[in-house]
Amino acid sequence: MIDLRRIQGAPPLQQETAVLEKQNPKVEQPFAEVLEKAKGSSGELKFSAHALERMTQRGIGLTPLELEKVQSAVQKASDKGSRSSLVLLDERAFVVSVANRTVITAMDGDNMKDQMVTDIDSAVII
Repeated sequence: MIDLRRIQGAPPLQQETAVLEKQNPKVEQPFAEVLEKAKGSSGELKFSAHALERMTQRGIGLTPLELEKVQSAVQKASDKGSRSSLVLLDERAFVVSVANRTVITAMDGDNMKDQMVTDIDSAVII
């Protein structure tokens, strides 16, 4: 005899469905709450190991106010649908993964001369 419970794609029996619902109760969350968690509610900017290394080597620092400006620029790029952006702040440049809110690399004025930045889809000048 064929056991219908073992056939792939067969709908679960009523008894099995009731057991599954007891084991996995549904937790209702408002969509806005789920979306905010997915976006990263704090919006904090992260720095990759490579970016931190470059900033240390090149003596590039950010004050809290400047960091806030860069975060705001990344948010603007995100609002426009950007995935990877060049953020220019005074004599410094930051390549940022907008989706991950992560600074990938950093350059100062001396290191930007005669250089090409690739794989970006936007630039934000602060």
